[in-house]
Order: sequence, then structure tokens, then C-alpha cells
Amino acid sequence: MAKSAYHHGDLKNALIEAGIEVLAKEGVGALSLRQVARKAGVSHAAPYAHFADKQALIAAISIEGYRTLYDKLAGVVQQYDGDPMRQLVEIAWAYTDFALTDTDHFKITFSGVLEKEKDYPAFVEISKKSFNLVVEIVAACQEKDILPDGPSDLIAVSLWGMLHGLVSLVLEGQVSHTILDRVTLRELVVYSLGLITRTKIDRKLVARSRQRPGKGRSRGFGR
Repeated sequence: MAKSAYHHGDLKNALIEAGIEVLAKEGVGALSLRQVARKAGVSHAAPYAHFADKQALIAAISIEGYRTLYDKLAGVVQQYDGDPMRQLVEIAWAYTDFALTDTDHFKITFSGVLEKEKDYPAFVEISKKSFNLVVEIVAACQEKDILPDGPSDLIAVSLWGMLHGLVSLVLEGQVSHTILDRVTLRELVVYSLGLITRTKIDRKLVARSRQRPGKGRSRGFGR
């Protein structure tokens, strides 16, 4: 982060952005409030106005990541109110879009580098809020016989695990270009959902976006 990126009155966000950059490029071992202050172009003491230590900074980064995701998911739910199938497809795509457009923040948010999560109530609250929103969509899909019967929270975890695994493979360049040159990432996401849903997903929902995954050479099977 260039020093010119810091604007008076926005110190906290500047430090969060600097923290994301350090974590993404150098890892948690290199993160310190001193290093983040240097990246943000402020005094070494400045971060302590907002963060007690580097774990508090990591918590803030993760909280902002979950808030970004929640806003995307909530927007989908509101836009497609009363259409659980469309909500299911679009929350899956919103999750994928977050991973593609803000990759560093996405990876850090779901990296597990935050220790003692329960010490940060705001993190617990927003992570639960995001997950509960997915559970609600799953339950709505079950009522319409779109998803199989069973505990809605367990099915939500399974869906999340499937999607997160797929997105992670793409981000790490592990999905072969023989696949990604043939189908869009959205098509791949919807195809994966279709392996779980009881109801066939309308092809119109597949073609909404032609977005491709980010740059990077595929090292996956069948390259």
C-alpha cells in the first residue's frame, strides 16, 4: 500500500488494507502492527489507537470480510425474494464472486489464522449471521423440494464445503484448462449445485454471467 493511500480519518481501514497486503504476500509470521503501520505510512504507535495486537487486527480483517460476504448474500436474498432456487444459485455465485474479485481478503477471512475467535464477539456475530442466512435459504429450498430433507444446518455446511472446495481449487490453479476453456466458472458452480438439488436447475440461471476465473496457470488433473 502506498503512503498516499492513507487519508486522514480513515486510519482503521488503511491499517486493515495494509494488514491484508502483508498477510497475503508474507504470511501471518511477518505480520506485526509495526509492519502494518509502515505499509500504511503512519507512525508505529498509530495502530494501537484501534488494535491491541496483531490478532485484533486479524479479527478486524476477518470481520470486514464476513461483512462484505453478508452484504452480498443479503442483497441476493432481497433481490430474489420468494424464489429459493434463484437465491441458492445466486448466493453460490456471490460467494464465488467475492473470492474472484477480492481474493486476498477472501483467503484471509477463511484461513483460520484468527486465534481464540470467541474473544471477538463481532466476529462471532457476523460469521453466525452469514451462516444462518444460508441455512434459511436451504430451509426454503427444502420446503419447495429443491434440496433433500435433513437438518438444514448440516446441508448448509455440506453446500458451503463443496463450494469452498471448488473455489479454492480454481484459485490455486488446480482445475484443468481443458475444463475451464469449455465451461465458464458460473457453469461449473451451477453444475456442482445440480448434483445436490432434487430439482433440475433452469439453464437460464447458468448463462447469466460469462465470467472466467482469475489469472494463473492450471496445474490440475488432465491439464
